Amino acid sequence: MISVRGLTKRYGGRLAVDDLTFDVRPGMVTGFLGPNGSGKSTTMRLILGLAAPDAGSALIGGVPYQSLRWPARTVGAALEAGGFQKGRSGKSHLLALAAASGLPARRVDTVLTEVGLEDAASRRAGGYSLGMAQRLNLAAALLGDPRMLLLDEPLNGLDPAGVRWMRSLLLSLAAQGRTVLVSSHLITEMALTADRLIVISSGRLLADSTVDDLAARGGGSLEEAFLALTDGSLA
Repeated sequence: MISVRGLTKRYGGRLAVDDLTFDVRPGMVTGFLGPNGSGKSTTMRLILGLAAPDAGSALIGGVPYQSLRWPARTVGAALEAGGFQKGRSGKSHLLALAAASGLPARRVDTVLTEVGLEDAASRRAGGYSLGMAQRLNLAAALLGDPRMLLLDEPLNGLDPAGVRWMRSLLLSLAAQGRTVLVSSHLITEMALTADRLIVISSGRLLADSTVDDLAARGGGSLEEAFLALTDGSLA
């Protein structure tokens, strides 16, 4: 389980994350929703130890990310498409990551097939479309066969078939008992994919609820409930 307690982060005079508390439980997809600039990406970076909180804590399986014995085998993350050397092939990029993390090279072919990039594995990653770059980042997150996944806007750049594929993959990962946290601005898609939703705005928690319970606040419409919670700031 991912456990966030009183998490707070300031950048200069701006409060990016404001006393956030929530849990992300195994065996389900948890959607992480909020307007652009609401603090979703910052929260994920704090969970992964990429930024230091000013207050509070973020624990992965009961310990901070920095204390994990095998980080790549515990939590996989895809925070932005394009975090790779553009001159390398997709496969070379993954092989380098596997070697750096002490993972077997055979995992590379496995995850390339899992994300549907096996036919593009030898192509330079710099020539990938945004959707293909998203798939490559997801492959990197899956390299260690982790128990937990943090994905920041993984649907960006995917065509309708890719969105359906991503939905199926996320649901299958959760069905295996993994902990899956997915940030997205696609409210309708989260209604189809997520079991539980965490909604924030201006770094503050607005809702931590099942999809059905939150939609009920909007008369059955998740989008209406979201807009009401965030004062209509759908960006």
